[in-house]
Amino acid sequence: MKFGLLGGTFDPIHLGHLIIAETVREHLKLSKVIFIPAGQPWLKADREITAAEHRLRMVEIAISGNPYFEVSTYEIDKPGPSYSVDTVAYERSRIGPDAELYFIVGCDALAELPRWHEPARLVAMCRLVGVGRPSVPKPKIKALEEAIPGISPRINLLDEPQISISSSEIRERVGAGISIRYLVPPEVEDYIYEHKLYKGQQPDRR
Repeated sequence: MKFGLLGGTFDPIHLGHLIIAETVREHLKLSKVIFIPAGQPWLKADREITAAEHRLRMVEIAISGNPYFEVSTYEIDKPGPSYSVDTVAYERSRIGPDAELYFIVGCDALAELPRWHEPARLVAMCRLVGVGRPSVPKPKIKALEEAIPGISPRINLLDEPQISISSSEIRERVGAGISIRYLVPPEVEDYIYEHKLYKGQQPDRR
C-alpha cells in the first residue's frame, strides 16, 4: 500500500491543500493521504501560530467528507519542536515496514531540504513529492543530489496543480474583514468566525 504524508501548519487549511492532496492521491494511486498538523515547526519559530486545537479541528472538518483522507496528531501531541524526519519515522512504525510513504511538499520547501533536520535519513525512509507553485521555480535536482547523495531517484515532481491560495492571505483577509468564501471549505469558514480566529470581523455574507 502507498500512503501520502502532507504536513503543514494548516493555519488555516484551505481548498488548495485539499486539491493538492487529491491530485497527488490520484496521480500516485495512494491508498490514503494523511494530514499532519504541525506542533511547533522550527522553521516557523519567528511567527505566532494559532493554537493547535483550532488548527487540528479545522483539518478534521475539512477532510471529513473524503474517505481517502485522515489526520495524524503526532506532531501536535509531541512536546518540543517538530521535525519531519521524526514524523516520518513515527508514521513508518505505525503503518508498517512494507508500505510506501510519499512525503508531499511544495517545490519551494523541497529546494530547502538540505537545511532540514537529518535530510538524508528522511530521504531513506520515504519518497518526496514536489508540488509546483505559481512563480516558484522547480528545485535544482543536481544541487539537491550534491547536498544529499542518492536523493534524485526518490523525487517525484508534479507540475499540477498550480495553486495560488495561501494561508497567510486568508489570515490577512479575515483580519481586514474581507470574504474568504471559496478559499476554504464553508464549514472551516464558519469555524473561523465562530471562534474569532485571526482577530477579524465576519463580513456581510448575504
